[in-house]
Order: sequence, then structure tokens, then C-alpha cells
Amino acid sequence: MGIVADVTNDGFILSSVPNFRDLGGLRTATGRTVRHGLLYRSDALHSVSEEEVAVYNGLGIRQLVDLRTPHERESLPDITPEGAAYTAVSVQNPEAAGANFSAALNDPEVARRMFADGAAERFMHGVYRELVTDAEALTGYRDLVERAAKGPTALVFHCSAGKDRTGWGAALLLGLLGVDRETVVTDYLASNERQANTDKWMRLLAENSGLPWEEVVPMTRVRAEYLDTSFRHIDEVYGSFDNYVVDGLELSGGTVDLLRERMLR
Repeated sequence: MGIVADVTNDGFILSSVPNFRDLGGLRTATGRTVRHGLLYRSDALHSVSEEEVAVYNGLGIRQLVDLRTPHERESLPDITPEGAAYTAVSVQNPEAAGANFSAALNDPEVARRMFADGAAERFMHGVYRELVTDAEALTGYRDLVERAAKGPTALVFHCSAGKDRTGWGAALLLGLLGVDRETVVTDYLASNERQANTDKWMRLLAENSGLPWEEVVPMTRVRAEYLDTSFRHIDEVYGSFDNYVVDGLELSGGTVDLLRERMLR
């Protein structure tokens, strides 16, 4: 079993990686609880500070699953904890608009088209639909669930900001564990207070492209309606979350049972 991490006075396990957090402690609809120290979600792990490396290495992490695109991974390589296996698991077509918005922000003309007249919000809703139906997303999230179910644990999974690709991964895992939708949304929205690293580079990108910050903000935060778009799209395409798990992700009942056996107490 993983080690239960201490949370610092500012509410973070790792202050240098503000969206790093333990999914343990959340209760399911049947009264069981997600075990602490087994499943972590995070923003990009290139920024672990020298002062916090010892804490990071002491969490007992045995798998690091990187959900970013090849360009993101190459630009900012992760710091992998001692004793952990690193795996890149893509959940987004690297040619999709949602995978390359940072590059677009460096092109003022493209950026203005993307963000004019509320386009940022429409863009985000499109990303959340893609995360539940695109072929690469279905393959990648199935891989994530299987790795969490089979171990070794503890496991950390992340993207760049730890809020969208990681946010859906957490919603999926918690849903499979039987955590109710309200609690899933609450965990998802917690990312909004943990975007200090994201804000730094997004502000620079906005300035470079000549965009007002308020036009970029919808892409720097999570909103309940974004996550709801994923769930509604699942109902539209598959009819239910359970059908999405079986027909979309093609997860076996044995894998889900193993995930629950490993992660719940």
C-alpha cells in the first residue's frame, strides 16, 4: 500500500506541484471509502522542486502515467519518483485543436479566432466531448483504468494543468469506484484553487498573442458544466455511463471488480 502523505499548512502535498493530490478519503454511495495513498492525480511533474523531491520520493509511487501529448512530454519531461515506472498514455489526438492550443496562442491571428466572442467556452465543451468518444481517448482511459486496477500501486496520473484530461480520468475512476456524482464534481472543481503554475504560462501566452486575460480564463479553470458535457455526451452516444464503460472503453467486469478490491476499504 502507498504511504499516506502529509498535507502542508497551505493545503498542498507538494507546493511546487499545486494540483497534486490524493483521491483517498472520498466515500462511495454504498458507504465504502477510497483508500489513501494509492491513487494520486496531478498537474505536470516537471516542476517538483529540489526541496520537495524527498517528499515526492517518499510517497511510495510505483507508476507514473503521463496523459500529455508527445510535444508536451518532450518540452517538459517529468521527474519520475524513485522506484516508479514511467508510462506515456495518450488520451488525445496530438493533431486535435485541443491538444495544440498553447501553440495557437503563440500565433496572434489564430488565437484571436479561437477566443473571439466566447469561443474559449465552446472550445472547452468540444474538448470534453472528445475526451469520452475519440478513439485515442477510449484506448488511453481504458489503459489508465487497467493500470490502476492491476497495479503496482501507488499510481499518479497527470496532464499539464491536471484539470481536464486528468479531471476526466479522475471522474471516470471515481465513478467506477461508486463515488456519487456530486462528490466527483466537488473533487473536479477543487482544481480551480490549484492553478498557480498554469496561470503563469497562460498569462504569458495571452500577452504574447495580445489577448485580454478574461478571454483566456475559461481555458484556465474547470467548470461543472464542462464535466456535465462529458456525461451528457456519454448518454447521447452510449445511453448510460455503464454502457460507456462496457461498449466504449471495453472494460471487463473483472477489471472493475479488481479496481474496487484494490482501491476501496
